[in-house]
Amino acid sequence: MQDKYQGTNPCFINTTAHALEYIQKPNRSTSPLKVMEQACAGVICGRFKPHLLVVLVQIGYSILYFMTQVSFNHGLNPHAYVTYRCIIGSLALFPFAYIIERKVRPRMTLALFAEIFVLSLFGIGLSLNLYFASLTYTSPTFIASMLNTVGSLTFILAIILRLEVVDLRHLRGMAKVIGTLVSLAGTMTMSLYKGPDMRSVNSAPIHIAKSIVHENWMKGSIYAVVSCMSWSISYILQAIVLKKYPAQMSLSVWMNFLGGTQSAVFIITTQRKLSVWSIPYNTDFWTIIYAGIICSGLLVWTQLWCTKQKGPVFVTMFNPLSAIMVAVLAYFIVGQRLHTGSLIGGALVIMGLYLLLWGKEGDQAAHIKGQEKSSMTEDEKKQSNLENALD
Repeated sequence: MQDKYQGTNPCFINTTAHALEYIQKPNRSTSPLKVMEQACAGVICGRFKPHLLVVLVQIGYSILYFMTQVSFNHGLNPHAYVTYRCIIGSLALFPFAYIIERKVRPRMTLALFAEIFVLSLFGIGLSLNLYFASLTYTSPTFIASMLNTVGSLTFILAIILRLEVVDLRHLRGMAKVIGTLVSLAGTMTMSLYKGPDMRSVNSAPIHIAKSIVHENWMKGSIYAVVSCMSWSISYILQAIVLKKYPAQMSLSVWMNFLGGTQSAVFIITTQRKLSVWSIPYNTDFWTIIYAGIICSGLLVWTQLWCTKQKGPVFVTMFNPLSAIMVAVLAYFIVGQRLHTGSLIGGALVIMGLYLLLWGKEGDQAAHIKGQEKSSMTEDEKKQSNLENALD
């Protein structure tokens, strides 16, 4: 098995070089134990950096669910929200992308612009508008649970397009498939099975009043399903576009700008009232600021970086953590009821996630071994082949 998104880890190289430098030219002021501690810390930092970043991304999105529901209950238009959010995210990242990535940013061509436009359409124009429109008809817990299907859909699409390699003859290849299925089973359990409910917290610090008039679970479910399908396609497109346009921050700027433009065109053609653009200076305003700078800006850029490092399946398989965090926050902070189905489904999701990550770690080891083999000279390769033949 071979993971196509692994690269040589600079953090690992630097710490290994540091240890070798100490062996060759020992620094008497630094103990060998200290050097080994620094080297181990560097290896852990490099190996688990994408994992930690994706977890932080899910925490940021979990907070956003409750903020947006409060704003939508106030009457904030979800399509105007997406438009403002994308524009703010684009403006927040633009100066950093222009300065930091000016040497690595490739020249924009018409074909590349068309690919980024399609990516923005699936990743923002369709997915976000339908996603937050469905939130006005359902609940944050339901939306976060539905988002978990994105990982399984992305995994299937990645296999079909040969962006993800699965070798069922090996244990780790089977673990990737079984982990995906177990995670999907947990997702469906959280979505379809409620079971006995746990007693809600009476002294919850925050109470969100849900407007009964806007509840339409059938309509909201359809919006959520189409949004998840669009999101899965966008993750695959991200991996493809990043190969041609490796500047993640600049790509985030383009995606936010084009996605915001697409959302604005949708509002202009469907809703001609100027009142949908008005944003009062209250929770709605700060929700848009948070969503724009943190979510559309920082978190999207982080996701693109992790997609380039680990691939689209790795990023999407952490989405279930958001559903678990939303359910816990809804119980302890908002005071919503927590059902046993959510607990059982959450446990299955975590088990499936660990299985998949264990399977992908085998891809990383195979890729590193392949890199070492490709870096060998011809004489070293002949010697290695001779040793293998003798063995």
